[in-house]
Amino acid sequence: MDRFAKYLLTGLICIVALGQFVQVITRYVLQVPVMGLEETMAYPTLWLYILGSVNASRENTHIRANVLEIFLKTARAHTILAIIGELVSLIVGLWLLTWAWDFTRYSIRTWRESPTLYIPTFYADVALVIGLALMMVFTLYHLVRHVRDLAGEKLA
Repeated sequence: MDRFAKYLLTGLICIVALGQFVQVITRYVLQVPVMGLEETMAYPTLWLYILGSVNASRENTHIRANVLEIFLKTARAHTILAIIGELVSLIVGLWLLTWAWDFTRYSIRTWRESPTLYIPTFYADVALVIGLALMMVFTLYHLVRHVRDLAGEKLA
């Protein structure tokens, strides 16, 4: 899984960087903008953002401002705080996932297209529901791990 995520995210970063490079060279150096390049670059850029969030969820490396950790002295208290945080994340994430699912159903029903190249926007819209679903899977995984740590008292 690590290898797949690494190659996929690296590939997306390279595609976005290459697209931006081509855009700068053609527009500002050659004075000949490429029609529809920004439109096509929106797809890998959106997938990069969403899958980057999924990767942060998988690695449990989201930026947090856990001020309460300063006041908590025991590993048990830190684990209980982590469980509460994962529960809140799961509840909010599942709520957002229902919205994303409704949006995806709307996207399928309307089958909108991009204005210049007529690429179906569904391919970008579906990233949100897939990304949120994967984030919720990893959040649930981390919640279960914290609960097991608390139950087993493996809190070194």
